[in-house]
Amino acid sequence: MTNDCGSGRFAEKVVFITGASSGVGRATAVAFAAEGADVVVTGVDEEGNAETEQLAAAHGGRVLSLLCDVTSGEDVASALGQTIETFGRLDVAFNNAGIEQPPAPLAEINDADWDRLLDVDLRGVFLCMKHEIPFLRASGGGAIVNTSSGAGVAGLRGQAAYAAAKHAVIGLTRSAALDYAGQGIRVNAVCPGIVETPMAGRFSGGTMEEHDRVVAQEPVARTARPEDVASAVLWLCSDLGSVTTGRAMVVDGGQTVSS
Repeated sequence: MTNDCGSGRFAEKVVFITGASSGVGRATAVAFAAEGADVVVTGVDEEGNAETEQLAAAHGGRVLSLLCDVTSGEDVASALGQTIETFGRLDVAFNNAGIEQPPAPLAEINDADWDRLLDVDLRGVFLCMKHEIPFLRASGGGAIVNTSSGAGVAGLRGQAAYAAAKHAVIGLTRSAALDYAGQGIRVNAVCPGIVETPMAGRFSGGTMEEHDRVVAQEPVARTARPEDVASAVLWLCSDLGSVTTGRAMVVDGGQTVSS
């Protein structure tokens, strides 16, 4: 599953991406732009958004950068309203914004950490889809991809809150897929494993020893790059995946195969 860079397969399509200020969101914004899409870059990091906007715009397409907190329905509605005002339509949404949980056994999870994680990683996806779907319907259909995780299909020690949210994203995705399949809207999830992102660095503590330990667990003998996940997202949103909906595509180098 590769991204044939420069094929123009998303020409005249408008793509809305949350959590685009770094990592997977940034790589996906750049990949869509390289394929001819108009891209809306959103996140809570204004400087990161601007850097992603610059990288995506280097491919010659139109790029709009917006601050958006996915836990606020008003923020999401405003960002999508500006998308329609600027580009006139919406064809693809990648709901990628998320945070991680400070590692802790379940009984030691702070109540505030639990609430914050579920608010961003689950409620944020719900709010985005709620406001995106009417615009996708107005465009005659489209595709949504939500970011779950390898932790959405398997347990993860010390990450009960994160795993609960990511499992729930898959249930939300599958139910929405059934709700809107007859209206030309496909809804899927992508489930990355360990990806070379700032979040992964925080998970591992940022030490080379921990990085090497993680790589040793990977059947493919390397961690994923953000571009690897971006390729999966583009496939799910393209005509190549035109009958794929309600699926959770795991992109983890085989780590969860035995789960």
